[in-house]
Amino acid sequence: MELFKQSMLELIIDTSTNLPPDVRRAIARAQLREEVGSRAALALGTIADNIISAETDQGPICQDTGMPTFEVHTPVNCNQLALERDMKEAVAEATRLGKLRTNSVDSLTGTNSGDNLGPGTPVIHFRQWERDDIEVRLILKGGGCENKNIQYSLPTELEGVGKAGRDLDGVRKCVMHAVYQAQGYGCSAGFIGVSIGGDRTSGYQHAKEQLFRPLDDVNPNAQLRELEQYVMDNANELGIGTMGFGGAVTLMGCKIGVQNRLPASFFVSVAYNCWAFRRQGVTVDAETGAITSWLYKDGDAKLAKSPGMAGEGAIVLKAPISEEQIRALKVGDVVLIDGEMHTGRDALHKYLIDHNAPVELDGGVLYHCGPVMLHDESGWHVKAAGPTTSSREEPYQADIIHKFGLRVVIGKGGMGARTLDALSEHGAVYLNAIGGAAQYYAHCVSEVSDVHFIDEFGIPEAMWHLQVKGFPAIVTMDAHGNSLHADVLNSSKKKLEVFVEPVFQ
Repeated sequence: MELFKQSMLELIIDTSTNLPPDVRRAIARAQLREEVGSRAALALGTIADNIISAETDQGPICQDTGMPTFEVHTPVNCNQLALERDMKEAVAEATRLGKLRTNSVDSLTGTNSGDNLGPGTPVIHFRQWERDDIEVRLILKGGGCENKNIQYSLPTELEGVGKAGRDLDGVRKCVMHAVYQAQGYGCSAGFIGVSIGGDRTSGYQHAKEQLFRPLDDVNPNAQLRELEQYVMDNANELGIGTMGFGGAVTLMGCKIGVQNRLPASFFVSVAYNCWAFRRQGVTVDAETGAITSWLYKDGDAKLAKSPGMAGEGAIVLKAPISEEQIRALKVGDVVLIDGEMHTGRDALHKYLIDHNAPVELDGGVLYHCGPVMLHDESGWHVKAAGPTTSSREEPYQADIIHKFGLRVVIGKGGMGARTLDALSEHGAVYLNAIGGAAQYYAHCVSEVSDVHFIDEFGIPEAMWHLQVKGFPAIVTMDAHGNSLHADVLNSSKKKLEVFVEPVFQ
């Protein structure tokens, strides 16, 4: 098994940097359904460009490389302790190479381990089987989509669709509601794995296991096959669209499984996955550890390069930005940022409430981003730099805008009413970058000027000072009280109500 560790490193790198053909085909179909020039079409064009760049540069598709989760089948009498040791060493090596972001954080102290190792990370599930080879499947599911997982306990009352009972129609309502509640926070258009039954723990695990199914497979259970098709036919009618911008495609895949349950419990568990659907698998020779085959390499699926949002008609902003420039913007405008921007996530926002900023932020740009960074003799380099989910910063953002005079906040998924009020009051704007487009945005960074709080907060949570050129994003919350996110939420809720009446008896 001397080659097993290297095989696991190859698996991790390919999963992080190379989207499988079935996912690419789904994205290509989505592009064909959107109106040319629409916000959704521009976003999908940026996504396609990002996928191509990630494969070419062998860089992370998304900067949030998630919680590495392995599903491993081994022959009887295989040394699983040795396999686990090699897999953890491969995870640490992939992190050192910048293929995985440093994502393992002590839950009590907030300290980042720096190598993606620690209690509970990575996740490795072993099972034995009566075959002579080893199979390893890996999914990298980022925090944005992981936070939109949801579990229902039937019977229950659901917003928009009313009562969901302990039957297949109740499950249908749960699944439709799960797609609705994800909105753009989980980087739609997405994919869902659903588990009917089990207990609270096994339900979530079983739901995530459904995401390992090929997108074009056929469910052997006739009832589940019918439900999967129903969801695919109807979920896109919600009109949430790519990034929650509105559009024709909200869901690109639905896989549903069932397991037995206790008489007193009826759980429906939904694992939501973003468009950056990073899962791959290999079979491995149990004697040498060498890869003998790949599991998700069926056929070819080329995506065409697109100008995405960096086309003609965009408005260029460069810090320090004036209130007059901001007041001239409206929801739907495409903006290109030139010059200086600063990153800031959860730890920085909490810090800034009670402390001064280490740099001048008046008229500046704050980017909700936890990048993948590598350091060499010439300094720091950005390897991936897509946006993180902005809603986590809602408790802080209005106060920080007021305290420091920010003009632009960039993230994904939008923010709440308090931030919207602050944008109007102080003359600021929220820009939605394309979630997961980590290579696309990394290419916009010309220089890393400096960094603060790297020792205190770790690489993802540090405050990075970046020089950028042509960094594109869409105005989704303006300085006049308008929010595209609120509009899409309200519109999709009304459309959800269409699905109240029973379908499955």
